[in-house]
Amino acid sequence: MMTNLFSTFDPSTSLFNSSLNWNSTVITLMMIPSMYWMMSSRINILWNKLNMTLHNEFKMILGSKSFNGSTLIFISMFTMMMFNNFMGLFPYIFTSSSHMVFTFSIALPMWLSFMLFGWINNTKHMLTHLVPQGTPTALMSFMVIIETISNIIRPGTLAVRLAANMIAGHLLLTLMGNTGSSMNFNMLSILIFSQMMLLTLESAVSLIQAYVFSVLSTLYSSEVN
Repeated sequence: MMTNLFSTFDPSTSLFNSSLNWNSTVITLMMIPSMYWMMSSRINILWNKLNMTLHNEFKMILGSKSFNGSTLIFISMFTMMMFNNFMGLFPYIFTSSSHMVFTFSIALPMWLSFMLFGWINNTKHMLTHLVPQGTPTALMSFMVIIETISNIIRPGTLAVRLAANMIAGHLLLTLMGNTGSSMNFNMLSILIFSQMMLLTLESAVSLIQAYVFSVLSTLYSSEVN
C-alpha cells in the first residue's frame, strides 16, 4: 500500500520516451514576470528611446503650459502613420496612408479640435494671431484674410502632403517594375539595383512623412495656447 501511495512521485510520465515530470520545474520559470529575470531586448530599448526622444521634442514645441500627457496623442499618431507607411512597402498589402480618405479623416478632426479649443478658451489670442507682430496698418486687413485662408487649408495640406508622397514612391516603383519583362539581363540587373535604392529611399520617406505629420500637428496645437 505504501509503495503504491508513493509511486505517484516517480518520474514515470513520458511522451515519445522522454520524461515529462521534470517539466514542472521549467514551467514555473515561465510564470515569473520577464522583468525579474530577463533584460529588455534591443527592440524594446530602441522603441523606448524613440518614444522618449519624441516626447521631449513635442514637449518643447508645446511649451511648459501644456497639459501633462499631451504628447501621447502625437506620439501615437506618429506610430500609426509610420507603421501604415512601412506596411505599404510590402507587396500585395493595401497602403492606407496613400488615400485621402484616410489622411484627411485624421487631419480634419485634429484641426477642428484645436480650433474649437482655441476659439472657445483663448479667443483674444486667436484674434491677435491673425495679425503677425510688426504688420503695417495698411496691410492688416490683407493679413487677416491671408492668415484665415492659410489656417483653413491646414488639414488639406496635411492630408495631401502625406498621401502625395506615398503615392509618388509607389507609382515609381510600379512603373519601374513593369518595364522589367522587356529588358535584357544587363539592364535588368541595373533596374533591380535601382529599385533597391528606391526602396531604401521610400523607407526613409515613410519615417520622415510620419514625423512631419506629427510635428506639424504639434505646431498647430501649440498655436492655440
